[in-house]
Amino acid sequence: MKRDKDDMRLECKRSDFTRLERGKFYPAVAAGTSVVLLEPAIAKAFPTSKAVNEALADLLILTEQTTRITRRSAKIRRETTRTA
Repeated sequence: MKRDKDDMRLECKRSDFTRLERGKFYPAVAAGTSVVLLEPAIAKAFPTSKAVNEALADLLILTEQTTRITRRSAKIRRETTRTA
């Protein structure tokens, strides 16, 4: 349902939008900063962004190490794809 200009709320005026700041968060986004919302239990376990970053970095290292351990060799992969 479209609204006509007459149906717009009176409290919304174009002059209200002059207070907004264009590109307010641009420097943070350009720097590669991401904002995420953590669940309360996670936020309690990792109270600072440094703690979260260290835990995630350790997790990445662990996944890279375990991927190398469990990865099949290329020869086995080729043989299983031929039989399938």
